[in-house]
Amino acid sequence: MSLSIDSSSQVLENGYEHAELLSGNNDEHEGVMVNMEKPMDSKVFLTALRASISLWRKQGKRGVWIKLPIGLANLIESAVKEGFHYHHAEPDYLMLVHWISESTTSTIPANATHRVGIGAIVMNDKRELLVVQEKSGKLKGTGIWKIPTGVVDAGEDIFKAAVREVKEETNVSDKCLIMHFTVNVKLCFQVSHSSVGGLSKSWFLLLQIDTEFVEILGFRQTHKSFFEKSDLFFLCMMRPLSFDVQKQELEIDAAKWMPFEEYTAQQIVEKPGFYKCITDICLAKVDGDYIGFSPRLVKSSFTDQLSYFYLNEQDSNSS
Repeated sequence: MSLSIDSSSQVLENGYEHAELLSGNNDEHEGVMVNMEKPMDSKVFLTALRASISLWRKQGKRGVWIKLPIGLANLIESAVKEGFHYHHAEPDYLMLVHWISESTTSTIPANATHRVGIGAIVMNDKRELLVVQEKSGKLKGTGIWKIPTGVVDAGEDIFKAAVREVKEETNVSDKCLIMHFTVNVKLCFQVSHSSVGGLSKSWFLLLQIDTEFVEILGFRQTHKSFFEKSDLFFLCMMRPLSFDVQKQELEIDAAKWMPFEEYTAQQIVEKPGFYKCITDICLAKVDGDYIGFSPRLVKSSFTDQLSYFYLNEQDSNSS
């Protein structure tokens, strides 16, 4: 439970008499979280910070976190001089941290260590694989066809990211209205749309590649990938619900359905390596009895928060 720290003036040791304290909340690990919101002169902040640290040490606090919004960047230097260092940053704030306990070793966790990505295997009834050629990256201009891939957004579930990435890389123009149908033909028809001003506009409703998540077939972990962070790449099996490919112009140079045998005949796919692993596990799923991991909605044991637990649903239900 978070408790507010009184910011009223107090008489402290080390010469900080009647110094105003910073307001913060106790965390669950004998630490303090200070969320700076109001503008403050850097000299006033430094005095308050020193007085607060003196008090927190007396109270047995160990780690101190200071969240500085971008508008209070003038306070960074003062905090760093008192022993704080950067922990992580977001577009609108910087998080600083300092281990103030003099009797225990720091247990401050590192910043997020991994980036999460997905790859989508989408195969139709003709044994054709949905593939793309990218406008950027290592494969730019090589003529190599690959499966749709992308990065999972913050707060996004893996299986939802897989569906989104396939849509984005085979997307129609954002000027069009999108309708989703579970059919295997392209639907394209014209409708009339009246604007607020009474002017009539025509829109084309186009069917894009829509998919249904089946399961995670496997995942790969690599290190020192993006800004020295580790990377988790989840290979997802998808079921197509629509079949007419519309490439996304910003990132994708080409997109199409390709016979699986033609895809696997590419030199980069034939030789031992990650691409070969993808085709092997794809065949194990399509032609064999390989079972991957499906999402099951579960509730936290401590709160009402919901999350997804990925497991072999078939064997789990039969046990």
